[in-house]
Amino acid sequence: ANTYPGRGIILGRSACGNFAVAVYFIMGRSANSRNRVFVADGDGIRTEAYDPSKMLDPTLIIYAPVRRFGGVTIVTNGDQTDTIFAALRLGGTFESALRTRSFEPDRPNFTPRISGIYSDDVYKLSILKSAPQDSTATYRQFFEYAPVFGVGHLIHTYNGDGNPLPSFTGEPTEVAVEGDIDTFTNDIANNFSRRTN
Repeated sequence: ANTYPGRGIILGRSACGNFAVAVYFIMGRSANSRNRVFVADGDGIRTEAYDPSKMLDPTLIIYAPVRRFGGVTIVTNGDQTDTIFAALRLGGTFESALRTRSFEPDRPNFTPRISGIYSDDVYKLSILKSAPQDSTATYRQFFEYAPVFGVGHLIHTYNGDGNPLPSFTGEPTEVAVEGDIDTFTNDIANNFSRRTN
């Protein structure tokens, strides 16, 4: 029922139990946001301008949503991927890295920063968003899950369309992780691409 979830992360385990599942999807309303594609970058991915001549401002558009550090996969909706990567490399944690960050400075939406991390025995999700009573204050929420076969958890940036866009609220949504990679990928694409404006 969500008309505009924005950017989203799903982490979980395949139904057969053999595979970790990490999904990142992105939607955009502005021409600048829609002018980007994913490209492989080592063992991760990054965004890139589809048409560099039409890129107006790369600040919140170009980043690495997926990076790996050792046996850990990092997935985020912004440059906090690099913050988490740097913290892990120095012996820090997912949580300590995100305590140094806040929501995006895109007034009036103050887009939440959503992040996830997956290792063999646990996955975590986080959202950093502005407080409804004071847009300068940051709410930081963290969620931790033991992997269960066939189960994933979805977190996304917005609760729907609007002006300003309403931030995600509540806990990440439990979702079924079913079928092979092509079936699952098509299911995600079909459920989210049709909701773009």
